[in-house]
Amino acid sequence: MVQTTSSSDDIFDEFEDEFDTSSSAQIFDPLEGYNRLMTQFNDKVYTFALEPIAQGYAKTLPEGLRVSIRNFGDHLKTPIRITNNLLQFKFKNSLQETGRFAVNTIFGLGGFFDPASTDLGWHKHDEDFGQTLGFYGFKEGFHVVLPFLGPSNLRDIIGLGGDTFMSPLTNLGHQHVAYKIPNNTLESVGIKTMEVVNDTSLKLGQYESIKRDALDLYPFLRDAYTQYRNQQIKE
Repeated sequence: MVQTTSSSDDIFDEFEDEFDTSSSAQIFDPLEGYNRLMTQFNDKVYTFALEPIAQGYAKTLPEGLRVSIRNFGDHLKTPIRITNNLLQFKFKNSLQETGRFAVNTIFGLGGFFDPASTDLGWHKHDEDFGQTLGFYGFKEGFHVVLPFLGPSNLRDIIGLGGDTFMSPLTNLGHQHVAYKIPNNTLESVGIKTMEVVNDTSLKLGQYESIKRDALDLYPFLRDAYTQYRNQQIKE
């Protein structure tokens, strides 16, 4: 199961690109034994639970509706992208994200459609707190595979806390927060599960392609994730 703690939605495509396997020697991985076990666990969860559910979901809802659901989730996370672009002094990107939010709110039926991208060419500028920490020189720390979420590292786990605080789709407390949709952790888990199933339904077959290309799945995912995140920070 490859969800990852980064905010980028389509890391699968990056995994399928070529990458420099020599970088694996530079990855601090003191938890390799645990990480391998957790990779196996996540793989079983994906294969025997998530994928079958996503396949049934895809047969139930037309692709256009599933894309609109994904668009709406991305739309609600705009404040995360605006904030992190600002923190990295990417003022043009943050301004364009603000424009995207306005256009898609007004002309995209509240964010279910993305005319900012399709009509104006204003594409998302994905930035999260993990990337912001990297921008300011924080090292990635040790690699760790999280249950259900997949590959990560210490820096991205810390960054995930910032993204969680900002996200209107996540509330890990037990009280209503004005800008958050869920009222508690259970509702947050439900929304996240729905988001994961919907996203998975739009990229069925990609994970299997990754597995076919990997002689050893764990280091393949670890190295690809690390290089993908480092590239995001450099951009």
